[in-house]
Order: sequence, then C-alpha cells, then structure tokens
Amino acid sequence: MSRTGVVFPGQGSQFPGMGRALADRFPESRDVFARADAALGMRLSQICFEGDEAALRRTEITQPAVLAVSLAAWAALRRRGFGADAAAGHSLGEYTALVAAESLALEDAVRAVHARGRFMQEAVPEGEGAMAAILGLEREEVERICGEASRSGQLVCPANMNGPGQVVVAGHAGAVERATALARKAGARRVVPLPVSAPFHCPLMEPAARRLAEVLAAIPFRDPRIPVYTTVDGSAVRDASTARAMLLRQVTAPVEWERVVRTMVAEGVARMVEVGPGRVLCGLVRRIAPEVVVAHVGEPEEVEALAGQEPGWA
Repeated sequence: MSRTGVVFPGQGSQFPGMGRALADRFPESRDVFARADAALGMRLSQICFEGDEAALRRTEITQPAVLAVSLAAWAALRRRGFGADAAAGHSLGEYTALVAAESLALEDAVRAVHARGRFMQEAVPEGEGAMAAILGLEREEVERICGEASRSGQLVCPANMNGPGQVVVAGHAGAVERATALARKAGARRVVPLPVSAPFHCPLMEPAARRLAEVLAAIPFRDPRIPVYTTVDGSAVRDASTARAMLLRQVTAPVEWERVVRTMVAEGVARMVEVGPGRVLCGLVRRIAPEVVVAHVGEPEEVEALAGQEPGWA
C-alpha cells in the first residue's frame, strides 16, 4: 500500500505577507500564530503578515516565522481530515515535522528555533563565512574540490545535498571563493553565491551546537506518532531521544535531503505534500524521484483543494 509523506520547508522559503491568508480564513491557523506570538513574547505574526524582506531575512526571525506559517497550513489540513504516514523537513523544517508528528510541542519548537537562529548567526562573525550552490557537478567531485580548497586554516565542505547535481557548500569565505573557482574550472553548469548571513551546516557551527544543546536538553520530547526522516543521515526517527539527538547533530552536519527522499520512497512513500511557504521542496522531490506524486499547500485554496481529494490522500 502506498504511503503519504508530508515535508516542511526550511530557511529561504519565506516571503513578505506569508500566512496572512491562512489566518484570515481559518481559526485553527490563527490559533497557531497566537500561540507562536505568546511563546516568543513578540508579534511574530505581524512580521510574517506585514514585515518586509529585510525583517524576515534575520535568521532568528526567519526560522520561527517559517515554522509558524508551515504549522498554520498543517493545522488547517488536519482540521479537514488530512493525515500523513511519514514526515520530514529541510533543516529547520525538521522541527516542524516533529511538531506535526506530535513529538514536540509547538511552543517549545518556536522558542527552540528562535534560539537556534540566533546561535547560528552569532557562531561566525558576519563576513567571515559564506555559502554557494554548485550546479552540474556530482557530490564526489564537490567533495574533492572542497578538500583542495580547504587550506591556510580555512575550511569549506558540502552543506546541503539537495539532489543530483545540486550541492551547496559552506565554510570560511576565502575557502568558499576558492571552491567556486575550482568548480567552474571543473565544468560546473552554474555557481551561485547565496545571500546568507552565516555558513550553516558545517563545522563552523559548532559554537551554535554547544549552546543549542542546553536548550534542547530542557525541552520534553515524545516518541513521534509517525516516523520523521532526519536530514542527518536520511533514517527514520521513531523515538524521543533520537529526535533530540538528531536536531543537535544537524547544526553542524550537511542536510542530506536527497537521501531523505530516496529513503522515504524506498519505504513506500509514493505521494508527498510540501506544507508551508514556497515550493522549493516540490521541485527537489520531482528532481530526485520523478515517480512521486507531489502537491503543495501554503494558501487557503490549496488547503481546500487537497483536503477535498480522494480518501487515499487522507
């Protein structure tokens, strides 16, 4: 029997005005924003609905904002009878997936990713780190390039394995610059410097991981109601202690998104719905596993369209 997976986006999917239509249409979505605002003691919802790109780009705001909008859409789906057999999330989206799987309370998740964003931002002084997407080279070639570019006390390494021929690297700015030059020389189809404020998912995030460990240790976790596939190694998380451990490991580990999708498909997931702002994951899933049926839910019309489909989606 084919299974349905729900996947949640990470940082980079945000946009001004996100979530407003959900809150206007659905009481359960409004409740998610109210709970997130109360948990942080700030009007996160107002930043989502009315903030500009600069406000939403601050990492400590971006992360709880994307999580809240995703859960607002998920709450509307759940109210209409939609369910899933498995869940996953890209980077911070893993927190969202754990809330959807009832392993983590919404309020704890919002506070945790707010702290996570601040810790990650503060781990490396601004301007010292960088990230870039390398398109058209396979993982092994990018790993070789990173090894060659890491020298003089500077490192660069793969940070996001987003799909075949699509690898993001992160590290010291000088090493990233060397890696991108080597990638062009090696025949990369395209090299894109990313407009980020820190080099995420690489060993330079170790100071953030140490600080986050204290936050996560104080949060109660429950065994997930459905398996949550972690981006650390693509495996299914089924117990509370592993859920907490993987959230800590993912701070410095590369995002193994291709491995997540392939594992979910191998374990029977034939349909995936991306829930939250943007459509990045829909595109990645189509590229990794074109046989999978994909859908996106981020606006009220999409909630109602998906919830009204055949029972196989519920």
